[in-house]
Amino acid sequence: MEKGLTGWQKQPDKLNIQGEIEKAILEITGEKVDLIASGRTDAGVHSLGQTANFKIENQIPVEKIPLAINSKLKKTIRVKSAEEVEERFHSRYNCKGKKYRYVINNAPIESALYRDYELHIGNKLDIQKMQEAANFLVGKFDFSAFKSSGTSSKNSVREIYKAEIIKTGDRINIELTGSGFLYNMVRIISGTLVDVGLGKLEPQEIPKIIESKNRDNAGKTLPPQGLYLVEVYYGDVS
Repeated sequence: MEKGLTGWQKQPDKLNIQGEIEKAILEITGEKVDLIASGRTDAGVHSLGQTANFKIENQIPVEKIPLAINSKLKKTIRVKSAEEVEERFHSRYNCKGKKYRYVINNAPIESALYRDYELHIGNKLDIQKMQEAANFLVGKFDFSAFKSSGTSSKNSVREIYKAEIIKTGDRINIELTGSGFLYNMVRIISGTLVDVGLGKLEPQEIPKIIESKNRDNAGKTLPPQGLYLVEVYYGDVS
């Protein structure tokens, strides 16, 4: 995400993704639209697969919409594809699940090029223990211990379908697929798994943290630059 962007949500007098795309659509079609996303991404967070819908009367061919919109956007924002959907389709309410990735550079020295796209942790992480801990997260639980205070969600029950720790070279990806995620839930889970990888927590402590429903028992909230929304699902998540 480009520096200066305040995330997805439209805000007065602030650079944001929703507002930039809506302006591009207005320029192309002459129509003011309300762009509805599957969810909001905060400033510093990246998205590889955000989904959003809008309605227009203009008869521009659907396959030409991405190229047309991209011609009006900053190079750090791109529409990858477009398709026509049913009138009742809603990017948020029809969502069946999401996949997030948190990227950690576990090399001794941080990258100069990718510092805004990953978190550097120089101390070696124990991947096996992190995966063992991640396995305890799979299932349907009250994840109150892994949500930021002040979140608007009243119901903290979510289901995680898959939790994987994937190592490629010096980079470690924490990948979580679930029915939905609470505010900062992925970043807090990632922080907790990092604590396991550093030996500050044992994998077997994860169920106790979940059962406690106490935010103080989980790890810290990792910074936003390592977080990616990878995919939004509207059918079978598995």
